[in-house]
Amino acid sequence: MTTETYRDAWGIPHLRATSTRELARAQGRVTAADRAWQLEVERHRAQGTSASFLGAAALPWDVFARRARLDDTARRCFTALERRDPETADWVRAYVDGVNAGLAEGAARTPEFARVGLVPGRWEPWTPLGVWLSTHILFAGFPAKLWREEAIRHLGPDAVGLFATDGPGTAGSNGWLLAGTRTTTGLPLLAGDPHRFLEEPGVYQQIRLSCPEFDVVGLAVPGVPGIAHFAHTGPVAWSITNAMADYQDLYRERLRRTGAGVESLSPEGAWQRATRHVEVIEVAGEGAVEIEVIETERGPVIAGGPEGLGGLEGAEPPAAAIALRYPPRVTEDLGFSALLPLLRARTVTDVDKALDAWTEPVNVVQAADTTGAVLHRVAGRVPVRPRTNSLRVVPAWEKGHEWQGWHTPPYATPDNGIAVMANQRGLAAPLGIEFAPPHRADRIRTLLERRPTWSATDLPAIHTDTHLASAAPLLTHLAALTTLTPEATRLRDRLLSWNRHMDADSTEAAVYAALRTAVVRRLAAHPAFAALTEPPAYPEVLLPWMSLTARIGFALEHLLEAQELYGIDRRETVREALEEIAEAPPTTPWSETHRVAPWRALPEGPYTEPGLAGDHDCVNCTTAVPGITDLAARGPAARYVWDLNDRDNSRWIVPFGADGVPGNPHHRDQLPLWLKGDLAQVVTDWTELTLEHTDITEEAHA
Repeated sequence: MTTETYRDAWGIPHLRATSTRELARAQGRVTAADRAWQLEVERHRAQGTSASFLGAAALPWDVFARRARLDDTARRCFTALERRDPETADWVRAYVDGVNAGLAEGAARTPEFARVGLVPGRWEPWTPLGVWLSTHILFAGFPAKLWREEAIRHLGPDAVGLFATDGPGTAGSNGWLLAGTRTTTGLPLLAGDPHRFLEEPGVYQQIRLSCPEFDVVGLAVPGVPGIAHFAHTGPVAWSITNAMADYQDLYRERLRRTGAGVESLSPEGAWQRATRHVEVIEVAGEGAVEIEVIETERGPVIAGGPEGLGGLEGAEPPAAAIALRYPPRVTEDLGFSALLPLLRARTVTDVDKALDAWTEPVNVVQAADTTGAVLHRVAGRVPVRPRTNSLRVVPAWEKGHEWQGWHTPPYATPDNGIAVMANQRGLAAPLGIEFAPPHRADRIRTLLERRPTWSATDLPAIHTDTHLASAAPLLTHLAALTTLTPEATRLRDRLLSWNRHMDADSTEAAVYAALRTAVVRRLAAHPAFAALTEPPAYPEVLLPWMSLTARIGFALEHLLEAQELYGIDRRETVREALEEIAEAPPTTPWSETHRVAPWRALPEGPYTEPGLAGDHDCVNCTTAVPGITDLAARGPAARYVWDLNDRDNSRWIVPFGADGVPGNPHHRDQLPLWLKGDLAQVVTDWTELTLEHTDITEEAHA
């Protein structure tokens, strides 16, 4: 058996092997060599052991991971995979063998290991499943149900609609498909960009996987074999966006201790035995922390326990706790049986069939092939249950909240040769509660409709559009203001003549952002919302969803347009904010404060990263949190254009680079292109690549 590792000019690995299994091993090895630190951080996060070397700052996540039973769920899912699909299980094992073979080499070239004294550990066959699960467990935004619970309790049921928007921590994406009738070549184009937390190293790995069965380029998730989300096999290509589906439930549990352990109250009114054990979390620089892990018939208890949980209505003794029910814990299936069939796909029919095995996260998929066929569908498992389950925390001891099968995934066809999904309420509407505002999707379609046909080289201009439609309500209030000071009048007139683009060099964009921040902070400080300013007694890892200021910031246009808002004089609020900003308006462009703020497992002090264009509701979705920060911790984690006429005419980019080692030439070499909106061309001609490594195993000599 022979495997070869090539690199292109960007250091992107191109792997060629004589078998599918050897290719998986090569993918694991090269990923460990390039990104050992990232892999080990993700392994420890999946296990709930990251505080052992990252310290107390990582403890809240570890507690959540342990209580949610992420590692145990991954083990169960892999055991079930071995039984249901032994070929895929063996393929995953080969990837893990490669990771273990490459970790020492990768760690030796990565300074973070020495900084914290971490020695690379050993990956188990289920570790990739754990990485996948821990990476996506919060994608469906189940903590939003805790926020709605608080909002309803303090403000009434109308608060759900007022605050409904794409909340903090929820991942989104842009994706669009052009049928052959809308392209210059007569064959389809796919393009888009996943919006996730910006991390260094990045959350996506550009890679090519080639063997006699397939030859695929795409964006892999480091630590997971294959290429699940964005790929081009030559004959067919696919991409995904977050469907914003709701497929996880929270149950309020009544628990009590007995001499034998812990019991939970069932819908039948009987006390049932819950599983219970104690785990110890090691914390670097501090003593170990002991936690109690409880699981009821609904699922793992992620908050509270027999002694109760403050801040919940109905938390009287027997005390309330909160259990999380999520599909892989119920079905013992993480959807890994879709991964090999996707790599082998040659048509959209193949992709469609492969995605029937998809579990989570629930995505909207767009695909096209070289015959001109296209696919637009939802993939993933969403349980059928009462709507109340989707809105808020439901009582476990009451009947009527059980899961009753799975929704049939919706399909759609392109409209006038165009399909757009940007997390808006559309194809997946029957499967969710909260979606992103329609601004990004509407803007993408508007831009695409301006030309009869498009080429692959034209599409990157869509990625970087900065029009901010959500500015309209605030500007409408501005236009109606009277009796302003001269300084405020001049500032108002500047904003009313602004082109509403959040361009990097725009001072007007900076002024608008400053005004928006002032309005958000005034609303958040209003006595009407006082009860929501104190965070309830939920686990720390879930508190970002409970931030009143962030909630108001992301729902500002709804709050400003509502017929009535708890007696708040919004026009006066806007006037006061304008007068405040007019005293010392920003004189520097938007990019001065709107900067890249990537997450790093080891913080490196104040951010001195480059400035950005865009904003949360722009197509160029670089997310500031209005009222809290102009820094962008979330944004396009990659951009791509897949050309079905010629794969070598396809393009891709990531925010930083292919190599995870600081100081390496390919660690941040793609950042200048990403900032400008340029994409690197995909190269698949082996003669244009540099051979780095050849591995001939003993079997090849037999």
